[in-house]
Parts: sequence; structure tokens; C-alpha cells
Amino acid sequence: MTFEAILFDCDGVLVDSEKIYVEVEREHLARIGLNYSLDDYMNRFQGLGSADFWARLDDDHRALGKGPLPETFGPDLDAATLERINSELAEIAGIKALLEAHNGPRAVASSSRLHRLIHKLQHTGLHDYFAPHIYSGEQVTNGKPAPDLFVFAAEKLGVAPANCLVIEDSSNGVLAGLAAGMTVWGFVGGGHSHDGHAEQLKSAGAHKVVDSHADLSALLAA
Repeated sequence: MTFEAILFDCDGVLVDSEKIYVEVEREHLARIGLNYSLDDYMNRFQGLGSADFWARLDDDHRALGKGPLPETFGPDLDAATLERINSELAEIAGIKALLEAHNGPRAVASSSRLHRLIHKLQHTGLHDYFAPHIYSGEQVTNGKPAPDLFVFAAEKLGVAPANCLVIEDSSNGVLAGLAAGMTVWGFVGGGHSHDGHAEQLKSAGAHKVVDSHADLSALLAA
């Protein structure tokens, strides 16, 4: 199957960081009275741009009658997350073999803050497979599920959106890729994948869903 370029989300697609983020975030949110079931948390927040994520959390905290999020919440969460990223983060199995075999244009298009995105890719040895085409939601006006980031990445690659394949693990990411006019395949091979994950991506409109990079490689080679 031939596409002119492939745009990869990062967390949960290239690196197995989503499980870390979800565990640390839900733990810290529970401490300030924001308790979410895993399904609710994933459906509402996974893949959101940073600004939208924080705005929704702040709205939920205010709805409890507690006012804005505590000033220390963000720094405490960042420190706890970075500690676990530095000690636990690994690439998702099979991604390096896929990238070694893929010769076409490609980019990372992630909601992560740019400095954290680069850090995760460097930490796992994936940075040089993509540089300089590593793009963050910080670089566009509207984060996922808006199409801005994927359109931006395609423009940087010099490829028309209709000729791009997006690999995404979140409903918000799937919606963003579709809104950009791209083919979108869902990915459920990360450590955070859960019962119903594939169905959620299909419901969001993913054209296919794959559960490993080996399966993705086979589809691309077909």
C-alpha cells in the first residue's frame, strides 16, 4: 500500500509513554478531587492539545466549587512524569525495524510540548529517524482534534494531505487526521491499550486499526 508520506503521533505510537502519563495524571488528579474512570479519562483527554487539556481540567476543578487548579499542580505533575519517563520510557516494539525499512518522507506530529517531544525521541533513539520533521501542537493555533498540526506537518514535508497516512492511537488524533483530509490508521499496540480501544478508534473514523508495528509494516509492504 503506497502513501507519499507517513505522519506518526508520538505517545503510544512511537514511544510507550501514554501508560506513564495516564497513571501519573490520574493519580495526581485524584489527590485534588478529580476522579475519572479509565475509559472516561481516555475518551475525554487522550490526544488533546496541551492548552485544551489544561483548560478542561481547570473547568472540571471549578465545577467542584474549588476554583482554579492549584498553582503547584502543574509543576508537581511535570516533575513526577519526567522522573518516570527518564527511568522507564522505551520505544514501542517493532518501530525501529519499520523505520529502517521505510524510505519515504515521514514526520512526527504530536500534541506533546516540543522540548518534551524531542527529549522522548532522543531518549529512545528515535530522534534521528525523523529530524528535522518533528512537530508539536505548540506550533499551531489549534491542537487535535483540529487538523492544524497534521496540515502543518504535511506542508513542511511538501506533500498534499490526501497523499498522507496518519498513525494515531487516540480518537482526538483520528478526528484530526480525518479533518485534514488524510487516511488514518488507528494503532492499539501501546501499553496503555485497553478493552474497547480498537472500537473507539473505528468509531472515530479510523480507516483501519493495527495492533503492532509488525502488522503495520506488513500492510505498508502489501
